[in-house]
Amino acid sequence: MSEFLSILTHGKRFKAAVKELPFDELMVFATRLESIIKQRETQAAADLEKNAERNAKIEAIRKQVAELGLCMDDINSPPRSAGGKIKRRPAKYKIQVNDQVITWTGRGRRPTVFNRKLDEGFELNDFLIR
Repeated sequence: MSEFLSILTHGKRFKAAVKELPFDELMVFATRLESIIKQRETQAAADLEKNAERNAKIEAIRKQVAELGLCMDDINSPPRSAGGKIKRRPAKYKIQVNDQVITWTGRGRRPTVFNRKLDEGFELNDFLIR
């Protein structure tokens, strides 16, 4: 195919290649070539129109983004969670040791101070925050 293209694009080589063709066949090839050129022009115009519509839509979206006070980084970045920080659970139990207040939510590992008091005979309900 590259041989064909090199002959077709080089003026003297093309003229030499079609020199032996009868005039009627040359006219058939000319009409076929004109048909192909018209198809390409139509396709190029359609592509241009399609891209114009697409670009108009993109520009409209950019204007909306600007009106909302956003930037393209806001759109391209992954969405942020609505909650932000995780809410801490309120303390359920409280104990005072040596002027220090120790609290516990009732979840997770129980603080050692609570374990010692439970070993002494206290109940967990004794330390419940009311």
